[in-house]
Amino acid sequence: MALKMTSAQMVAAARARIEEVGAAELVAQVGNPDLVIVDIRDIRERQKTGWIPGSVHAPRGMVEFWVDPESPYFREVFGQDRRFVFHCASGWRSALTVATLQDMGFQAAHLREGFTGWVEEGGPVERSD
Repeated sequence: MALKMTSAQMVAAARARIEEVGAAELVAQVGNPDLVIVDIRDIRERQKTGWIPGSVHAPRGMVEFWVDPESPYFREVFGQDRRFVFHCASGWRSALTVATLQDMGFQAAHLREGFTGWVEEGGPVERSD
């Protein structure tokens, strides 16, 4: 069965129309009170590899509901007037997520290289013991 569009094509189309932030640029913004970094990875990924300190965990399957003020699952953090940068492991899921959120009217960017790029740039990582 041939698909109308591959996942790689979907990611490329999303990246062409959203704001991408490089890992080095985001690492340089650590501690900015106007910035919210949102981790959409599965909880098991976070437990295995760690997370960006202070990041908000919003599982990929719930993001659209958590940002929607009319949803019973709305999270107050997404109602704040701050800059949001979403990330996953490699930048694929976050590109698709941010494109969807943009369609909803929610402004956000995504970390182009994902958590992998963050680590490669020497960004701080928090781990559970």
